[in-house]
Amino acid sequence: MKPLAFLTVDDQTISIEQAVKYLQASGKLRHFIGDILRHYVIEQELLTREDIVINSAVTEQTIIDFRLKNKLTDPENFQEWLKNNGTDYTSFHSSIAFNFKLEKLKTVLTETKIQEYFIERKIFLDRVVLSRIIVDNKELAEELQAQIEEGASFEQLAREYSLAEDKIVNGMMGPVSRGTMPDILRAAIDMATPGKLVGPIELEERYGLFRVEQFLSASLEDTQLKQALQNELFEKWLAEKIQKLTVKLQVN
Repeated sequence: MKPLAFLTVDDQTISIEQAVKYLQASGKLRHFIGDILRHYVIEQELLTREDIVINSAVTEQTIIDFRLKNKLTDPENFQEWLKNNGTDYTSFHSSIAFNFKLEKLKTVLTETKIQEYFIERKIFLDRVVLSRIIVDNKELAEELQAQIEEGASFEQLAREYSLAEDKIVNGMMGPVSRGTMPDILRAAIDMATPGKLVGPIELEERYGLFRVEQFLSASLEDTQLKQALQNELFEKWLAEKIQKLTVKLQVN
């Protein structure tokens, strides 16, 4: 039986079997199959649902906007762009419509779970803007604490004494996830108010003084955050679906 052709390169045919061997040799076969299974699961799910409906006018308008943005209003230029990108209008139209369906599917699958998931993840989503001074002995940390409480400049002392790299920016750490903080630090920070000095706190055989600059509380009103959580939930759903599949690689 003649091997099935996959590609033709300089008039030489590369069979599916050879293509698979190339992917194995490059270590990309698993990723390649994963992409296929991912698309398969999504497509099968879309076929079984009646609640995923996309207005064709939305797809058409998106294509028009794309052509305007990329200066492809001339039909010949657009056809050339499609050719250069290895596609045609029908395939391009289908990919745009598919993306809309995919986003709608994500919303439908996650809408009843996202609130609970947000609560579970909130400790990692909430952030605190901190400044710090890190030194290697408790006595120095206590001395610096006393100086700051008496009116000395936190920023100046950070530049002069801190062992952390952020000393060059006055000890400013920037936003830190509450969930990534050591428990002892998070407990102290949670009791503080903006502008308050916290510490000295022993962390990994060093001592830190921390100043709370600002609390950044996460909210589902944040569109980008909500989208990110939807994507996380969708990927979990997708991974579970793929894990249940029986997959056999059939290459002659």
